[in-house]
Amino acid sequence: MKLKTLTTAMILATVPMTGAFAAALDRSGQSMAAFLQPGNYFEAGISVLDPDVSGKEAGTSETRRNIDDMAGDYYFPSAALKFQPTEKFSVGILYDQPYGADAEYQGTNVFTSNPGTDTILSTGAINNIVRARAVAALEALGAPVNEQTLAGAEAQVRSSPAFQQLTGALAAGNNFLGEGNTKVEVDTQNLSLVFGYQPTENWNIYGGGVYQTVKGNLSLRGQAYSLFNGYDATFKETSGTGWLAGLAFQIPDIALKASVTYRSEIDHDISASEDLSLLNFPLLTTVLGGLGVSPAQLATLDDSGKTKITTPQSVNLDFQTGVMANTVAFANVRWVDWSNFSIRPYQFGNVSEAVGPLIGRPNGFNLVEYEDDQISATVGVGRKFNDLWAGNVSVGWDSGAGNPVSTLGPTEGYWNVGLGLQYSPTPATFIAGGVKYFMLGDAKAQTGAQAGGPEYVAEFEDNDAWAYGLKIGYRF
Repeated sequence: MKLKTLTTAMILATVPMTGAFAAALDRSGQSMAAFLQPGNYFEAGISVLDPDVSGKEAGTSETRRNIDDMAGDYYFPSAALKFQPTEKFSVGILYDQPYGADAEYQGTNVFTSNPGTDTILSTGAINNIVRARAVAALEALGAPVNEQTLAGAEAQVRSSPAFQQLTGALAAGNNFLGEGNTKVEVDTQNLSLVFGYQPTENWNIYGGGVYQTVKGNLSLRGQAYSLFNGYDATFKETSGTGWLAGLAFQIPDIALKASVTYRSEIDHDISASEDLSLLNFPLLTTVLGGLGVSPAQLATLDDSGKTKITTPQSVNLDFQTGVMANTVAFANVRWVDWSNFSIRPYQFGNVSEAVGPLIGRPNGFNLVEYEDDQISATVGVGRKFNDLWAGNVSVGWDSGAGNPVSTLGPTEGYWNVGLGLQYSPTPATFIAGGVKYFMLGDAKAQTGAQAGGPEYVAEFEDNDAWAYGLKIGYRF
């Protein structure tokens, strides 16, 4: 069966939003489909996401209040221009926004500041300090450690002048915590210059350079972040370069096309403006010193320096084939190396290294990190109804990047279903649009200080999102 006429029509019917609400910070899905189109080709598209992510305080939180929708709506554009100057050589420019975040907590919960009630250390944290000091005192005396002896030792710790001084300083320091809501915004842009070599009609070997920019801002507020309640960071836009390489195989007569694309990680050295309101507290060194922080570490708390962020490497596998007259099946599989990704701003890192030993993190902790790599897949069927109209249906799945996951993006993967429709007023032009519904995975949310362990501060369940896409294309 000859399906060559479908090769053009159906590959374009795919909804222009492969990622949309993928794991961690993944957004666009970084498709190479535009570059693999035959002849000279241009396309431009936009995707819009409307998520609803709400939950409740849980785990180590001392309260159990509801958390309203914290996920912001966002959109991201894309564009591609591809030239085929000769039968064997092609060149293209691809633009997308591969990674991003947009979230803000509202209401009254552990992620929003409540002046007068928020504390540097929660009651539970202070109780843990008292218990640890009581155990240490009993062991130093060679006394048995049991509930009866602990009760007496804890009472002595609480009544000691040193502990009274510490609790007094902690109470005074509560007035220096932040005000407002926890929020985050991250924006990236990619511009890829790709060159292709087609030794035969069936093979395409391609590769090129990638120019990427990153910028963002962040505010941490609320009891969940302890002494980081009042931390702000602005990451000035910076750029980095990487590369991509791929191989594609096609049999046009049966509308078969398969490709694999690798994208490298990209390093960014960012000048971040950081501020921690608690550093304005005159007795902070007294508090931290009383908690056991060394003088050398206290001296580095307000140092400044550059923050290194490395966006992850990834691999995309794409496949399509004709299955019957006027019908093709398609699939996409994507892997992203999120398990090796982390963000530790310079000053944030200094403070985390100073207080980390107090919570069992002798080397400090990251602002954001992920436990697992992301694997996502989309499969679907597209059909050409007539010379003007084509459409598709698809089902997608995303593994997420671990659970518990960061409080700044508290979902674990998804399932989605999508519908796409394409109108071609002429053989050379088309308009394609679509909608996807995402069933977001339940997740436990943890702070950076808890990452890597089982502790968490909130749960997010039964959440969803809607995504909408529009794309136009032209062959010339």
